[in-house]
Amino acid sequence: MSYNPDIHHRRSVRLREYDYAQAGLYFITICVQNHKCVFGNIVNDEIILNEYGRMANDCWLEIPQHYQNVVLHEFVIMPNHIHGILEIADVGVEYFRPDNETGNKRVENIRPLRRPNCEPGTIGAIVRGFKIGVTKQIGYSIWQRNYHEHIIRNQNRHAIIVDYINNNPAKWENDRFYAN
Repeated sequence: MSYNPDIHHRRSVRLREYDYAQAGLYFITICVQNHKCVFGNIVNDEIILNEYGRMANDCWLEIPQHYQNVVLHEFVIMPNHIHGILEIADVGVEYFRPDNETGNKRVENIRPLRRPNCEPGTIGAIVRGFKIGVTKQIGYSIWQRNYHEHIIRNQNRHAIIVDYINNNPAKWENDRFYAN
């Protein structure tokens, strides 16, 4: 079937008014195409990474070398996807951080989007760089188009997401991305 713009259009799930390069915490999920299990297996509620999984792990850990204002928080590589919390460090605006004195205060400083999500320093650019790094090491692309993101706005959401990431391998068979 050839491309028809009247039926083949994708609506962005990104917030139009949000600058994805601004300081804050972001929960990211990146999936493998067709949920194919290429990174390893879950054994006794723990992920055992294979060669591709170790490559993805190394590329994830190298993100701050390419983006000096990015801090890595909890992450887990699952057989067919990756969950992680990325922090874009303070660039002069107030934002939620787990140890910030603002506690459960909602982020109020949402600036108009000044740049497309693909420009350097945005979450989109960081994810794209990670995907490219893994693709170069493996030799071909394994990735599903796009990624999932969630802006972490308060301590309660942060705690829930950290728990989800840390317990994801133990709940693999109930995971929405589960595949045999």
